[in-house]
Amino acid sequence: MTTTVIVGGNFAGMTAALEIKRKGKEDHKVIVIDKSPVFMFMPSLIWVPFKRREIKDISFSKAAIFEKQGVDFIVAEALEVNPHTQVVTTTKGDYHYDNLVIATGPKVKYDIAPGVAEYAHYVGTPNGAMKIRKALDEFKKNPGPVVIGATQNAGCMGAGYEFLFNFEKWCRENNIRDKVDIHWITPETFLGHFGIDGMTGAKSMFKTFFKMFKMHVHTQVGVDKMDADNVYLNDGSVLPYKFSMLMPPFTGVDFVTKSKDLHATATGYMPVGDDYRHGEFPNIWSAGLAVNFSLPWKPGKVPFSAPKTGYPSDVTGKIVAENIIRVAKGKTKLVHKSWGKIAALCIMDAGKKEVIIISNHLFKPRSFALMIPNLFYDFGKVLFEKYFLWKTRHGYSRLP
Repeated sequence: MTTTVIVGGNFAGMTAALEIKRKGKEDHKVIVIDKSPVFMFMPSLIWVPFKRREIKDISFSKAAIFEKQGVDFIVAEALEVNPHTQVVTTTKGDYHYDNLVIATGPKVKYDIAPGVAEYAHYVGTPNGAMKIRKALDEFKKNPGPVVIGATQNAGCMGAGYEFLFNFEKWCRENNIRDKVDIHWITPETFLGHFGIDGMTGAKSMFKTFFKMFKMHVHTQVGVDKMDADNVYLNDGSVLPYKFSMLMPPFTGVDFVTKSKDLHATATGYMPVGDDYRHGEFPNIWSAGLAVNFSLPWKPGKVPFSAPKTGYPSDVTGKIVAENIIRVAKGKTKLVHKSWGKIAALCIMDAGKKEVIIISNHLFKPRSFALMIPNLFYDFGKVLFEKYFLWKTRHGYSRLP
């Protein structure tokens, strides 16, 4: 029997685990190690501050799903791996593996500039989303200027845009919009770059959105520092605020950086090929946000990165599972698909409106790229959420 240990159990980790077990059946023992017992549908966190969703609506226990599918689930923190002895050390003991899949996701670099960790809110965690909800209740009583956006080195600009448009709508619904001056700050070279070098029509579409909603734009900027009253940008601008939400950059998790023999990148990501296999240790794989990839475009005078989202995580989880099964069967031909050649499939919420983003490749060159605005309702985003939660709760990893 082949034993595969998977570190991380959200999008990529869960998909990889269920697919290995589904395809390998009794010939494969699968162990998932994750410090969180709860699966979280992260894309819907942008609705939590505005009371459109509760945390319980978008999360559920992983244990029952894994048990039903025959996957062992260990709630523990993975501390490091020794690739020579093939042992993962955790807070609940050591686990030997034949194959290791690192699907940890990233951690957030809150300290990207002085004051950001202390004063800026962040919507990308359940705790952060709930803190914003409380802050907005207070903000409503005493509204004023707002700074929303992304810091230098950030890659998840899409969630920042989503929060921005939902916030603007929330201000209108609460009859305070005329008292709120909204500033959007981003390291992007142009609006709608998204870390993927833009899409056909994106720049003009977002210029129209910002003009329509009367919001100020600051592109190609980074944050020098923050205090309780102002955000200081690297172009010399000083923006006063009464509320701020910023998307900081991601870095690799401690498990990867402390496992020195993995030779992680300077930012803590896994060096793998486009088969998601480690170059030095062929029985180590990586999927999802833990994967390192190079950018095919130059970011401009302020550095930023590319998005690491749920769809590529799901795809890479499936690729890793298929390749592990092929290797176990003695096959040498593996599935290869670089991160940038994965299709772009995303629905960006815009405050009960949405933009559907579809292209054959995440990065250029692309054969086709579409951005379809839906100004009537964000039913696509809602349907995708319902579908993915249903699919995951039932362990239907084979579905797209």
